[in-house]
Amino acid sequence: MGQILFSAAHKSSGKTIVTSGVCAALHVQKKIVQTFKKGPDYIDPMWLATASQRSCYNLDFWTQSNQEILELFYAKSASADISIIEANKGLHDGLDLDGSNSNAALAKLLKSPVVLVLDCRGTIRGIAPLLLGYQSFDPEVNIQGVILNFVGGSRHENKLRQVVEHYTDLKVFGAIQRNDALTLEERYLGLTPSNEHQHALEKIQALGNIIAEQVDLDALLAISSDIPNVSVTRHKPCHNYNVRIGYAKDSAFGFYYADDLEMFQTLGATLVPFNTLEDKQLPQVDGIFIGGGFPEKCMHALERNQSMRQSILQTLSNGLPAYAECGGLMYLCNNIDYQGQQSQMVGLIDADCIMTARPKGRGYIQFKQNQHAFWPSTQSAPVNAHEFHYSYLSKLPSATPLVFDVIRGQGIENRQDGIHIHNTLACYAHQRHNKQNPWIQRFLNFVQTCK
Repeated sequence: MGQILFSAAHKSSGKTIVTSGVCAALHVQKKIVQTFKKGPDYIDPMWLATASQRSCYNLDFWTQSNQEILELFYAKSASADISIIEANKGLHDGLDLDGSNSNAALAKLLKSPVVLVLDCRGTIRGIAPLLLGYQSFDPEVNIQGVILNFVGGSRHENKLRQVVEHYTDLKVFGAIQRNDALTLEERYLGLTPSNEHQHALEKIQALGNIIAEQVDLDALLAISSDIPNVSVTRHKPCHNYNVRIGYAKDSAFGFYYADDLEMFQTLGATLVPFNTLEDKQLPQVDGIFIGGGFPEKCMHALERNQSMRQSILQTLSNGLPAYAECGGLMYLCNNIDYQGQQSQMVGLIDADCIMTARPKGRGYIQFKQNQHAFWPSTQSAPVNAHEFHYSYLSKLPSATPLVFDVIRGQGIENRQDGIHIHNTLACYAHQRHNKQNPWIQRFLNFVQTCK
């Protein structure tokens, strides 16, 4: 087993394209590739999972302790030939000034070698001081080499290789020429999710073919460091919830942590996917989970499926337990207003969701439950989560109970989040199941109580 962390000097350097392409190329070589993504991202892991044909897992200092990161990494890497971690933003970027939650900190925690994906547009010799600075800034980070990206041709490539060889001791693992085929559509939250891309697998396979021609995969495998053969003891949950949980899985909704979905099953729940765009009604379940996504991009199709909207409204109004995050919250409102158009949604929450050109809540969020909370909890510590929304709720009645008091971040309004209506909890915050916040166990306990 080996591991490599792919990072960059700054965001939009093309590292997701390169990392996904490398994973796809290794998969073609019959390598078992396990992917990980630094931070709270949902979209990049979709592409990495498509490339590796295995679930991708998030490693995030904000929602996991160092020990939880190591346990997840070791457990999921155990059956793989190579584990590949994609960083977020730049190598030394992170929440804190001391870099304790940066990509570099993750590389040191995992003892992973680093390969930098460099955006080489408009530069030649200028990459030398950049690389020398990165090497000297934190010598404990094991930077092994670079992949030159957005290269302008063979002449540009030769000059760049000479610069790296002359001024540094780093290896050039490849040079990727500018190519319109090496693109994925971007929007306000990053790349377009693969669950919206009709030909996602074909796109990834094409990326893999191009990357395989321009990157030395054998050299990458040669520098991958060994992962310690650690036996991870997964604590068996003390509860077994015999319940069926429906979760929205389609082009509109797909933002779920892979390990969270697995936790539902570990705790005894049966997950039942349903399609808000095509299915006519909810399946027979004891509770539902509607994660994030881009319902505004599918709002006309969501509106047309009146039968499903009516099924959800009636079922939740009758008290079926439900949890909805961000896009799920938007879907439960009366309407979504986007780019001058309005589409009718479920109508459980008496408010309109208004899309905006700039983010209303972006980044990490921290909150505490207040007296309106209705999922039993024995913990009083603040919950670390994240939010990323370009929308707000309009005309929400002032008497609507909000169960979260926001310490950091925005939430729904007035530094509060978490609408409680009937047995439904809907919020902008995206929660992560962990020792600090075992939200899935609390939700399933509530579902079983209602059942």
